[in-house]
Amino acid sequence: MEKVSLQGAFDSFSEHWSPRLAAEANGQAVKLAKAEGEFVWHSHDDADELFFVRSGRLRIDFRGTDDVVLEAGELLVVPAGVEHRPVAETEVEMLLFEPRDTRNTGDVDAEQTQDDLKRLD
Repeated sequence: MEKVSLQGAFDSFSEHWSPRLAAEANGQAVKLAKAEGEFVWHSHDDADELFFVRSGRLRIDFRGTDDVVLEAGELLVVPAGVEHRPVAETEVEMLLFEPRDTRNTGDVDAEQTQDDLKRLD
């Protein structure tokens, strides 16, 4: 068992759209990420993705349905297979809950793709 300070964890990195593994439970990962600007359109065929905004304001764009705006303290689960694009107009700190091996850009190869998940220092 290892306690994680969210403040200390977010203070330990500055890269945007570069998730860090904070904890694992039952095959699920708790990932911390900072975001600013637009991410790529993508989907995760086999995994739901939970976004929890710790600070800032995150808009998640969807094709064919209304976008969702998350403020600090709000969360949203994007079901498996739903194409989405997170957009942070100012810096956002967020937690992501998803299976550990879920690729950050899902079914898309992009500049922001990370195949090796970094652990918190």
